[in-house]
Parts: sequence; C-alpha cells; structure tokens
Amino acid sequence: MVPAHAALAFLSLAPLFVFAVPPIWTQPEQVHLSYAGVPNSMVVTWTTFKKTQSRVEYGLLGGRLFEMNAKGDATLFVDSGAEKRKMFIHRVTLTGLKPAATYVYHCGGDDGWSDRFLFTALNDSLGFSPRFAFYGDLGNENPQSLARLQKETQLGMYDVILHIGNLYVDDNARVGDEFMRQIQSIAAYVPYMTCPGNHEAAYNFSNYRNRFSMPGQTESLWYSWNLGSAHIISFSTEVYFYLKYGKDLLFKQYEWLKNDLEEANKPENRALRPWIITMGHRPMYCSDDDQDDCTKFDSYVYIKPPAPGLEDLFYNYGVDLELWAHEHTYERLWPVYGDKVYNGSTEQPYVNPKAPVHIITGSAGCRERTDRFNPNPKEWSAFRSRDYGYSRMRVVNATHLYLEQVSDDQVSTHGRTGAQAQLK
Repeated sequence: MVPAHAALAFLSLAPLFVFAVPPIWTQPEQVHLSYAGVPNSMVVTWTTFKKTQSRVEYGLLGGRLFEMNAKGDATLFVDSGAEKRKMFIHRVTLTGLKPAATYVYHCGGDDGWSDRFLFTALNDSLGFSPRFAFYGDLGNENPQSLARLQKETQLGMYDVILHIGNLYVDDNARVGDEFMRQIQSIAAYVPYMTCPGNHEAAYNFSNYRNRFSMPGQTESLWYSWNLGSAHIISFSTEVYFYLKYGKDLLFKQYEWLKNDLEEANKPENRALRPWIITMGHRPMYCSDDDQDDCTKFDSYVYIKPPAPGLEDLFYNYGVDLELWAHEHTYERLWPVYGDKVYNGSTEQPYVNPKAPVHIITGSAGCRERTDRFNPNPKEWSAFRSRDYGYSRMRVVNATHLYLEQVSDDQVSTHGRTGAQAQLK
C-alpha cells in the first residue's frame, strides 16, 4: 500500500487541465423586434454564428404555448474588419396578429432555441394612443439609462422604442454583438425602431444595414410608418457627412423624403394622421459647447451642402416634431425655423406652433459621458439638462401629443426632471 503522503505527493505532480466551454454557435442571440410597417405584423430578427433554421414558434398569452409557427430566412453577414468575422442574421415576419393581443414566442430551430419572450401586437386603430421611449447614444460602456429602460419595458410601459442613432457596432463587429445582447432585454419585448448614427459608419454602415430590419427596401437607412394618428419618418443625417461613400444616397434620400412628405400631406392622409414626426441622428440646432455641426447656423443638415438641406423641406411640408440625438445632453426647443422662434402664442407656445419643435435626446449614457452647454444659448432654447436620461412621448390623439424627459441622475420614484411639454 502506498503511504498517504506519497500518494498526495504523486497527485500534486499531475498536470491540471482546464477545458474552456466552446461557444454554442447555433444558439440564437441578439433577439430584437421591429414593426414591418404592415398592420398586424411583427419582424423577429436574431443572430447565430453557424447556419441554422429560421423559425419562430408563438402563441397567445394564456393560450396553448407555441401553437403557431412561422419560417423565415438567414443571411450570411461577413464583417469587413480585418478578422472577417461571419454571422448569420435571421429574419421571420409574423403576420395575421390580433391587434393589442399579447403573444409568447421563442426563435431558433432544432439546433437551439432562444429564451421565451413576450410582445404585444401593435394596435392598428387610428384611435390608438401609442407610448414611446426614445433616445440616442446609448452605449455598452456607461449605459446609465439601461436598467431603468429594461424594467419599464418589461413592465409594459412602452409600445415602441425609438433609438435615434449611435448603436455602437465597431471593433470587428464585437462591440455590435455586445450591444445587441445588451438591448435584447428591451428589444425582444417591443419593436425597436432605429436610424443610423456616426458610430455606425464603418464600412459604409454595413453592420447597421445588416443587423436591423426596418420597413421598406432601403436597408433600414430611411423609411416611414404609421401608428395611431402619427406618420413617423426615420432618415439618415450621416449621408451628409460621409461623402466618401458617394453622394448618390444623399440625393436618393432627399427625393424619397420629398415624395413621402407629399404623400403624407395629401388631404385624405393628413386628415387621418395629422402628426408628422421625424427622427435623425445629428440635430439641426443645439446649444452645446463642443463645436459640433449643430452649433453653427450653416449646419450641413439643413442649409445647402452638395444637396438641398432639410429645414426648408420639413418646414414647407408641416413637420410637427423633429427628434434628434448625437449631443450627449437633453434640449427642448421652442418652435423654430431659420434660427427664429415661431411660438403659437406667448401664453401657449406649443399650441398650434408656426414651425417644427425640436427635441435632442442623446444622454442615455455612453463612454463619452455628457457634454457641456454654451452658457449663452440662443432664444430658441427652451429647456436644457446635462443629466443622464431618456425621453417619453405619447401621441394622445389627433390634437394632443405629450412629451417628458426622464432623469436617471435624480433619485425619485420616476426620475422626472419636470421637463414636460404638450403639443396641440
């Protein structure tokens, strides 16, 4: 018999092998929803790192679990970075959904299924009063507002999320992977509607074009959709700044915007949806102290660089509300056009305003922290905050729209700054 101490000595000389668990390349991840722009539909998008089935099983909450089944397609995306990382982007469109009904779903196939998630189909009624959270520049470093947004979304406080650019998809697509995993706890529960920002610019916005599934046939760069009494337009401000990718997108987008606004302003359409709301990343106006484009009156976005700017277009077609980000602050403007204030009246500036109202909401939290303000803003600046936070909006009806800013810095039940506005 070997003495105990000898046995212990023998065992101590044995090499220690630690085997890492390999990733499950067939496991669905980065699950997110978007609205296809067609009533009674929803698009489910997710990623795997190996080709697998593209299936969604779903059913009504409280009914038979996964009694319905839909199939879609997977597209190979090869990131243009040095590593040429490969992934498969899966898309399945669910149709025939019951308005305002809640569904349980998971996605994947025989090689792996996602967790179970819930979503509520959008109400296609003109009388629907949709609730939005909207923000830009939410990063996967320092995402100050993320926890509150996750909780509020899963509590059912929002019908739609609007992410107004800067989704951080660089570093051989790894940052994009981490960001998409991070927002899954929001985006798998409500439609997550986006527009491109400057942080998506690498390789001609290829990560953004491939990862998201917005309405239309423009690779999510610009599109429009209807909800309740609102017509919502998403567009790319970045076509004005990344001219190295060519000017064709700039002119194509301008013509598309003009045609879309003409259609929205036909009397029969404007009567049904009187609110026209736009969202784009870089603002026309801001009072930050960082020398960004919006701090200058000759902003690329709204004067006349290589193509016509947008301020005249939006003003002439009666856009009501313009949502922006990029500046890591919150700022609400009085109705403004041509650098001048056009309030509805002295007592009620937002009642029947004579120019669009601008909201800048880029302080959700990212690695670049918040920005500083110019101590002497112009007269069009109505309210400013450097707190981390995000915005809420409710299209109440055809005549009223409610907005408020949420401060994630202030300790209170709801974290509101008191920055509230109501348009009529």
